This record gives sequence, C-alpha cells and structure tokens, in this order.
Amino acid sequence: MNTYDSARAIVVGGSIGGLTTALLLRDLGFAVDIYERTPTALDGRGSGIVLQPDTVRWFTERSTQRLADLSTTTKYVQYLDHANSVIYKEERTWTYTSWGTFYRALLADFGTEHYHLGEFACGFTQTDTTATVRFVSGREETADLVVFADGITSVARQRFDPDASLHYSGYIGWRGTVPMTDLGDKTRTLMSDAITYSVVPQSHITLYPIPGEDGIAPEHRLMNYVWYRNVPAGPELTELLLDKRGFPGSVSVHPGQVQDRYITEMKNTAATQLAPAAAEVVTATKTPYLQVVSDSRSAHMAQGRVALIGDAACSARPHAAAGTAKAAADGWALAAALHDADGDITAALAKWEPGQLELSESLLARVVSMGTRSQVTNTWTPGDPELRFGLYGPGR
Repeated sequence: MNTYDSARAIVVGGSIGGLTTALLLRDLGFAVDIYERTPTALDGRGSGIVLQPDTVRWFTERSTQRLADLSTTTKYVQYLDHANSVIYKEERTWTYTSWGTFYRALLADFGTEHYHLGEFACGFTQTDTTATVRFVSGREETADLVVFADGITSVARQRFDPDASLHYSGYIGWRGTVPMTDLGDKTRTLMSDAITYSVVPQSHITLYPIPGEDGIAPEHRLMNYVWYRNVPAGPELTELLLDKRGFPGSVSVHPGQVQDRYITEMKNTAATQLAPAAAEVVTATKTPYLQVVSDSRSAHMAQGRVALIGDAACSARPHAAAGTAKAAADGWALAAALHDADGDITAALAKWEPGQLELSESLLARVVSMGTRSQVTNTWTPGDPELRFGLYGPGR
C-alpha cells in the first residue's frame, strides 16, 4: 500500500505542467482530479516546444508511449545572414514537438474521467488537514493537496505573492507555423535539419521543424517560429493587442484574430529584414498570432498544503526554451519531496519550495539577460555558448 492511497489531490490547470504533475501524483497513490478553465480540450495553437530532459521524463521513464513517435529532431544549430548564407553552424542535436501532440499524449495517459473542463478556479481556503478550491460555477472541491498549475494568468499567484504581477519586457513574439511542403526546395533543404536563427538589429527569429497534426513523417511536418519585435508599452501596444472583435489581449492575440493591417506590416518587414529563408516562412503563414513577452515570479510557491508550479509561479521569457521544462521539473521535484515525506504533505511542500524558487530566480535572470542582448544591446552573437537553450544553464 502506498502512503497516499487514501489521499486526494486537485490540480488546477490541465496543460502540460498540470498533466505531468497529476500523473506523478497518481503514481504516488493520490486520487487526482484536474480542473481546466477552458470549456474544450486545449490545442496550443500549433506552437512548437523544444523538448528538454524534464519535459520528456514521463515518456522516457513511465509511459508506454514512445517519445520517438511524438517528436522531430534536428542535428544542427545555424545562423543565416541577409543573403541566406550560413554564417555560423554547429552540430548540436535538439528534439521538438508540437504543443498539441504532447498535450494529447499526456492526456491519453491520464485519461478523461477525472479531467474536468469548463471549471474556472477563483480561490482557495485551507485548514490543517485539507484545502478547498472554489470555482466561479459555485462548485467547491476539497482535497489533501492542491496544486495550481493555471499558467501565466494564474488566479492563485496573488495569494502567494501580492507583488508578483506581470512585467512587460518591451517586445512581443510573432508566432506561427507553415507546412514544410509549402516551402520552396531550397528553403526546405536549408532548414529541415537545423534550428535556424536570423538576427537583425534589436530583433531575432528562431525557426525549427515540428510534428504536424497528422504525424511526424517529413510530409506532415511544420516549420515553427517565434519572431521577437520591440513594441513600446502604451497606446501602440494597446492598439496592437486589440483583436478583430475589439477585445483586448493581455498575454496573446489568437490565430485568426490579429488585425489584418498588423499582419501585412509584419510580413512586409520580414521580407526586407530577415534572411530570405526565414522571411519565406513568415510570409507564408496563414494565421500568425501574437504572444506578449512578459515576466513574473512569485516569491512563494508553497502555502500549507497548496503549491504553485510552472508559469503560475514563474513565467520566464522563452529564450532558454525552458517553460515546459520548468513546469515539469516543478512536478517531478514535488513528487520526490512527497515520496520522501512519509505522508506529511505540508512538510514535503516546505522542503520542496526553496530549490524551485532558486531555479526560478536563476532562469528568469538568464532569459532577461538573453532578451536584452537581442532586443536592446545588439550583442546576440552567433555561436555564443551563453545563448544555448537549457533549464539549468546554457546547454543544460
């Protein structure tokens, strides 16, 4: 019998971090329910994910699904100049997936019986022995452990740290995907086996191939990108973030909802500024969307028997490709602490918190520095090892 066989856990937020944590808690013996605010299954808007060891650990250690069936791999990192010439190239293998592919695989392992859609958590209370989550629907659920994995707009973060608000970086990310088969032969050949960068003054774009909705075969793959562009805070940003319905976006503007004039300007600028191969991908995108690049970090991640993980606890700029890895790492570390705590949930959370706070702090400092080098000081230098992906440090 496991220590937690009679215990219940609630995970608020059914994204990748929440699903990973829920699976690990269930393996410890908890009866786990996930409550996700969206009314339908998540789709991730087609975004790509750079896979790091913590992100894929569930599939390499415990799942019957094969990571190779969920991912694509490239052998090189390369930088292109304005003439499409490769100005730097190194052999460095990275693996990628699409957000939707990875989400569906985790959900398949967890199942849908205890995965509840359309439940927006709005607060919690706790006693010495239980924690209760309140939902806007009027529902209340009580458990021995509650984990908030409700993302960058977490409603719980303020209860852990009232000062942990979102801080706008000064730039946004244009994101999108294009079927590899829609690209010209030269571009496809140049970029199919590499993560590719095009660096221009106060900006850069990163591109890499990911699985498509129909699988990982070359004919199904998509070229995924994020292009960072400076937009000053104030009226210019506010206007950019108004979608076609007139609704303001705080963290993103969804595919199909970005105002047409901004898409036209973005594609025209890509054609004149970026390496031709990168520009071809951007201009071929049918429904690009916007991500507001912001930072936040809670000074606390544990409160009695309630935990805060992933982007809810620390949302860091994407330059280290470590967002999903950090969420998964929080979940794995929490499970390890609970395993060692012999049933004492509050002691486990208290032991778990300091290490994850330290990891958040170091990651955030590093990505802020990386973003400054690209968007402000123009010191993002091709081949600099300090610019490598990694949760625990460059290349780590």
